[in-house]
Amino acid sequence: MYELVSGPLVWISFIVFIGGSLYQLGSMLKLAKKDKVIYPYMSLKYGLRSIIHWIIPFASTNMRKRPVMTIMTFTFHICLVLTPILLLSHNILWYQSWKISWWTLPEATTDIMTVIVIAASIFFLMRRLVLSEVRFVTFPSDYLLLAIAAAPFLTGLVAYHQWLPYKTMLILHILSGEIMLIAIPFTRLSHMFYFFFTRAYMGSEFGAVRNSKDW
Repeated sequence: MYELVSGPLVWISFIVFIGGSLYQLGSMLKLAKKDKVIYPYMSLKYGLRSIIHWIIPFASTNMRKRPVMTIMTFTFHICLVLTPILLLSHNILWYQSWKISWWTLPEATTDIMTVIVIAASIFFLMRRLVLSEVRFVTFPSDYLLLAIAAAPFLTGLVAYHQWLPYKTMLILHILSGEIMLIAIPFTRLSHMFYFFFTRAYMGSEFGAVRNSKDW
C-alpha cells in the first residue's frame, strides 16, 4: 500500500492538480472574455491596490470588526500553504527524487504551524455549528472540504510523533495530501486561484468606475 500511495498516486495527484488548475484558470479567463465588461474595466493600478490591501491583516473595516476571525483566517492560510513547502521532511523527499532543495523551517516551528492549522480547522467547524447565520449558508460539502484541508496536517502530526502505528499514519498522511491536491481544482478550495482575479476585478470596478474603495 505504501508503494502505491508514495509512487503512482503521487504522480496522478500532481497531474490532476496541475492539469485541473490550468483547465479551471483557462475556463475562467475564457468565460471572462465573453463578458464585454470584465476586461475593459480591469485596471492594474486599482487591481493591485485591492489585492495588496486585502492580504494585509486588519486593513479592511470588516476585518477590524471581527478580530478573532481575522487572526484565525490569516494564520490558517499562511500555515496551510507554508508548512508543507518549508517542512524539512518534505524537502528531503524532493531532494531524493529530483535533487531539488530549498530553505526549510525548524521542525519545532512547523510542528506549531501544523497545530495552528488543526486548531483553526476546529474553530471554523465550531463557527459553522454554533453561529446560526453561518450555519444557514453551510452545506455538507463545506464540512467535507474542511476535513480534506485538515486531514494531511492531523495525520502528519500523528505520524511525526508516532502516537499511533507509524506506517499506517504515514500512508493516511500521504493519501490525504493527494486527495487534497486532487480536490483543489474542482471544489471551493480553488479560491486560492480565483481570489486574485476576483479581487482585481472588484478593485478595478470600485476604483476606476465608481471612484471609491472596495473595503
